Amino acid sequence: MDELIDPRAVRGLRESLRAVAPGLPLRALADAERAVPGRRLRERVDIVRDALREDVPAGFAAARRVAVDVQTVPRFGGWMIWPLSEFVAARALESGSALDFDAAMDALAQLTIGLSSEFAVRNLLIARPERALATMRGWTGHENEHVRRLATEGSRAYLPWARRVPWLIAHPGATREIIDATYRDAAEYVRRSAANHLNDLSRVDPAFVVSVGRGWHADPDANTPRVLRHGLRTLVKKGDPGALSLLGYTGDGLRVSRPRLSRSTVSAGGAVEFSATVTNGGGVAATVAIDYSIGFVRANGTLSPKTFKLASRTLAPGESVVVAKTHSFRPITTRTYYPGRHHVTVQANGIASPPAEFTLLGDDAATPADDRRGVDG
Repeated sequence: MDELIDPRAVRGLRESLRAVAPGLPLRALADAERAVPGRRLRERVDIVRDALREDVPAGFAAARRVAVDVQTVPRFGGWMIWPLSEFVAARALESGSALDFDAAMDALAQLTIGLSSEFAVRNLLIARPERALATMRGWTGHENEHVRRLATEGSRAYLPWARRVPWLIAHPGATREIIDATYRDAAEYVRRSAANHLNDLSRVDPAFVVSVGRGWHADPDANTPRVLRHGLRTLVKKGDPGALSLLGYTGDGLRVSRPRLSRSTVSAGGAVEFSATVTNGGGVAATVAIDYSIGFVRANGTLSPKTFKLASRTLAPGESVVVAKTHSFRPITTRTYYPGRHHVTVQANGIASPPAEFTLLGDDAATPADDRRGVDG
């Protein structure tokens, strides 16, 4: 990901700006082109943004003019847009003018058509959240799906990679008009953003999220069931009764056995195989969401559970079903695996099994040959 803004992208931005502002020397951007290799993505964005602050004449008007004019250059586009959008937001905040703030919001809406301005808009949300949200509510009716998505994605409580906006977390209901206006959007791109937005809020106010879900459930279109499943996924994994009921999951008296593991030790880069039995001990049929959780060892030795979807089943009274899964510990960029005692649990509608423990070995260890038998955790 760090290579998204590489010297070639910076050079493209510099040449695009030279095409519309030939009088600018753009020396700082030339220096930035040489400075970005070896840096993390966020650092690269900041380097290019700050170079623009040096190269473009002072004041918001100059920044806005450059941002508007450069969009007419055919080669301008892609990841070079991100630092430019951050530059526009920075200049508006330096100005302090409400008019410049509004103009910056408009500029970000234009730029987002080429590459999302969701990160730059966070700076404006932090500075003037209510004013920014008033504009973003208007974006939900925009003809361009990228602008509509900017309304939902840019105002998420826990937008990945982005700065936190404490005000949004303290006021979870402030964005309801935005997601209510977009959960039935014509574009799946926008609907999925609305669902992710709702899911973010489950970390802040589960009761509010269920209330929003009820509203969507009462006024659906053909896509609403899928949007609700995605938006309520965290609450379902937590066994929230309101979320489970909205999605049609039912059942009293559910039982889940301790998972049976294929082995008690797992080699680095290997996988753990497990199975568990889910039983409907109630007197009526049950519709069950079945998930599993791995308790991952963290760098400090503590456990950090993460829940994954497994299956959905409808069980008659007294019926049991065996579910099985293989979970890989193959190296991935989004998680570091540490050796030590892990555990796995299986849950049905939030009713969790007892944990089954296994040991993940380090790179320099091997799985004992005599430990490859099936074991109960």
